[in-house]
Amino acid sequence: MAKGNRSLLSDSRRTTLVWLALCAITISSWWLAPGHRGGQAAVASVPITVAVISLGFIKGRLIIQTFMEVRTAPQWLRLSTDAWLVVLWASILAIYLI
Repeated sequence: MAKGNRSLLSDSRRTTLVWLALCAITISSWWLAPGHRGGQAAVASVPITVAVISLGFIKGRLIIQTFMEVRTAPQWLRLSTDAWLVVLWASILAIYLI
């Protein structure tokens, strides 16, 4: 197998693993939500909200890095997208907590 083909397989494998991780994070977020069980009233919970917002941050980073191919972009773009994600999710968390 040529070196170029091996790279393609590893990218394909990485994409599949990231997709599986995104599915697992989505299911985890749903499982954490108190309102998904029938007959149970949804009550706000700071620890659950922080956990779900953290999972959202991770999902956003995985999507940007893998599916938007920022992982292979110039360093300034990788750093600016990471900074944007931190500001975005920190703002959402701050709005919720205030």
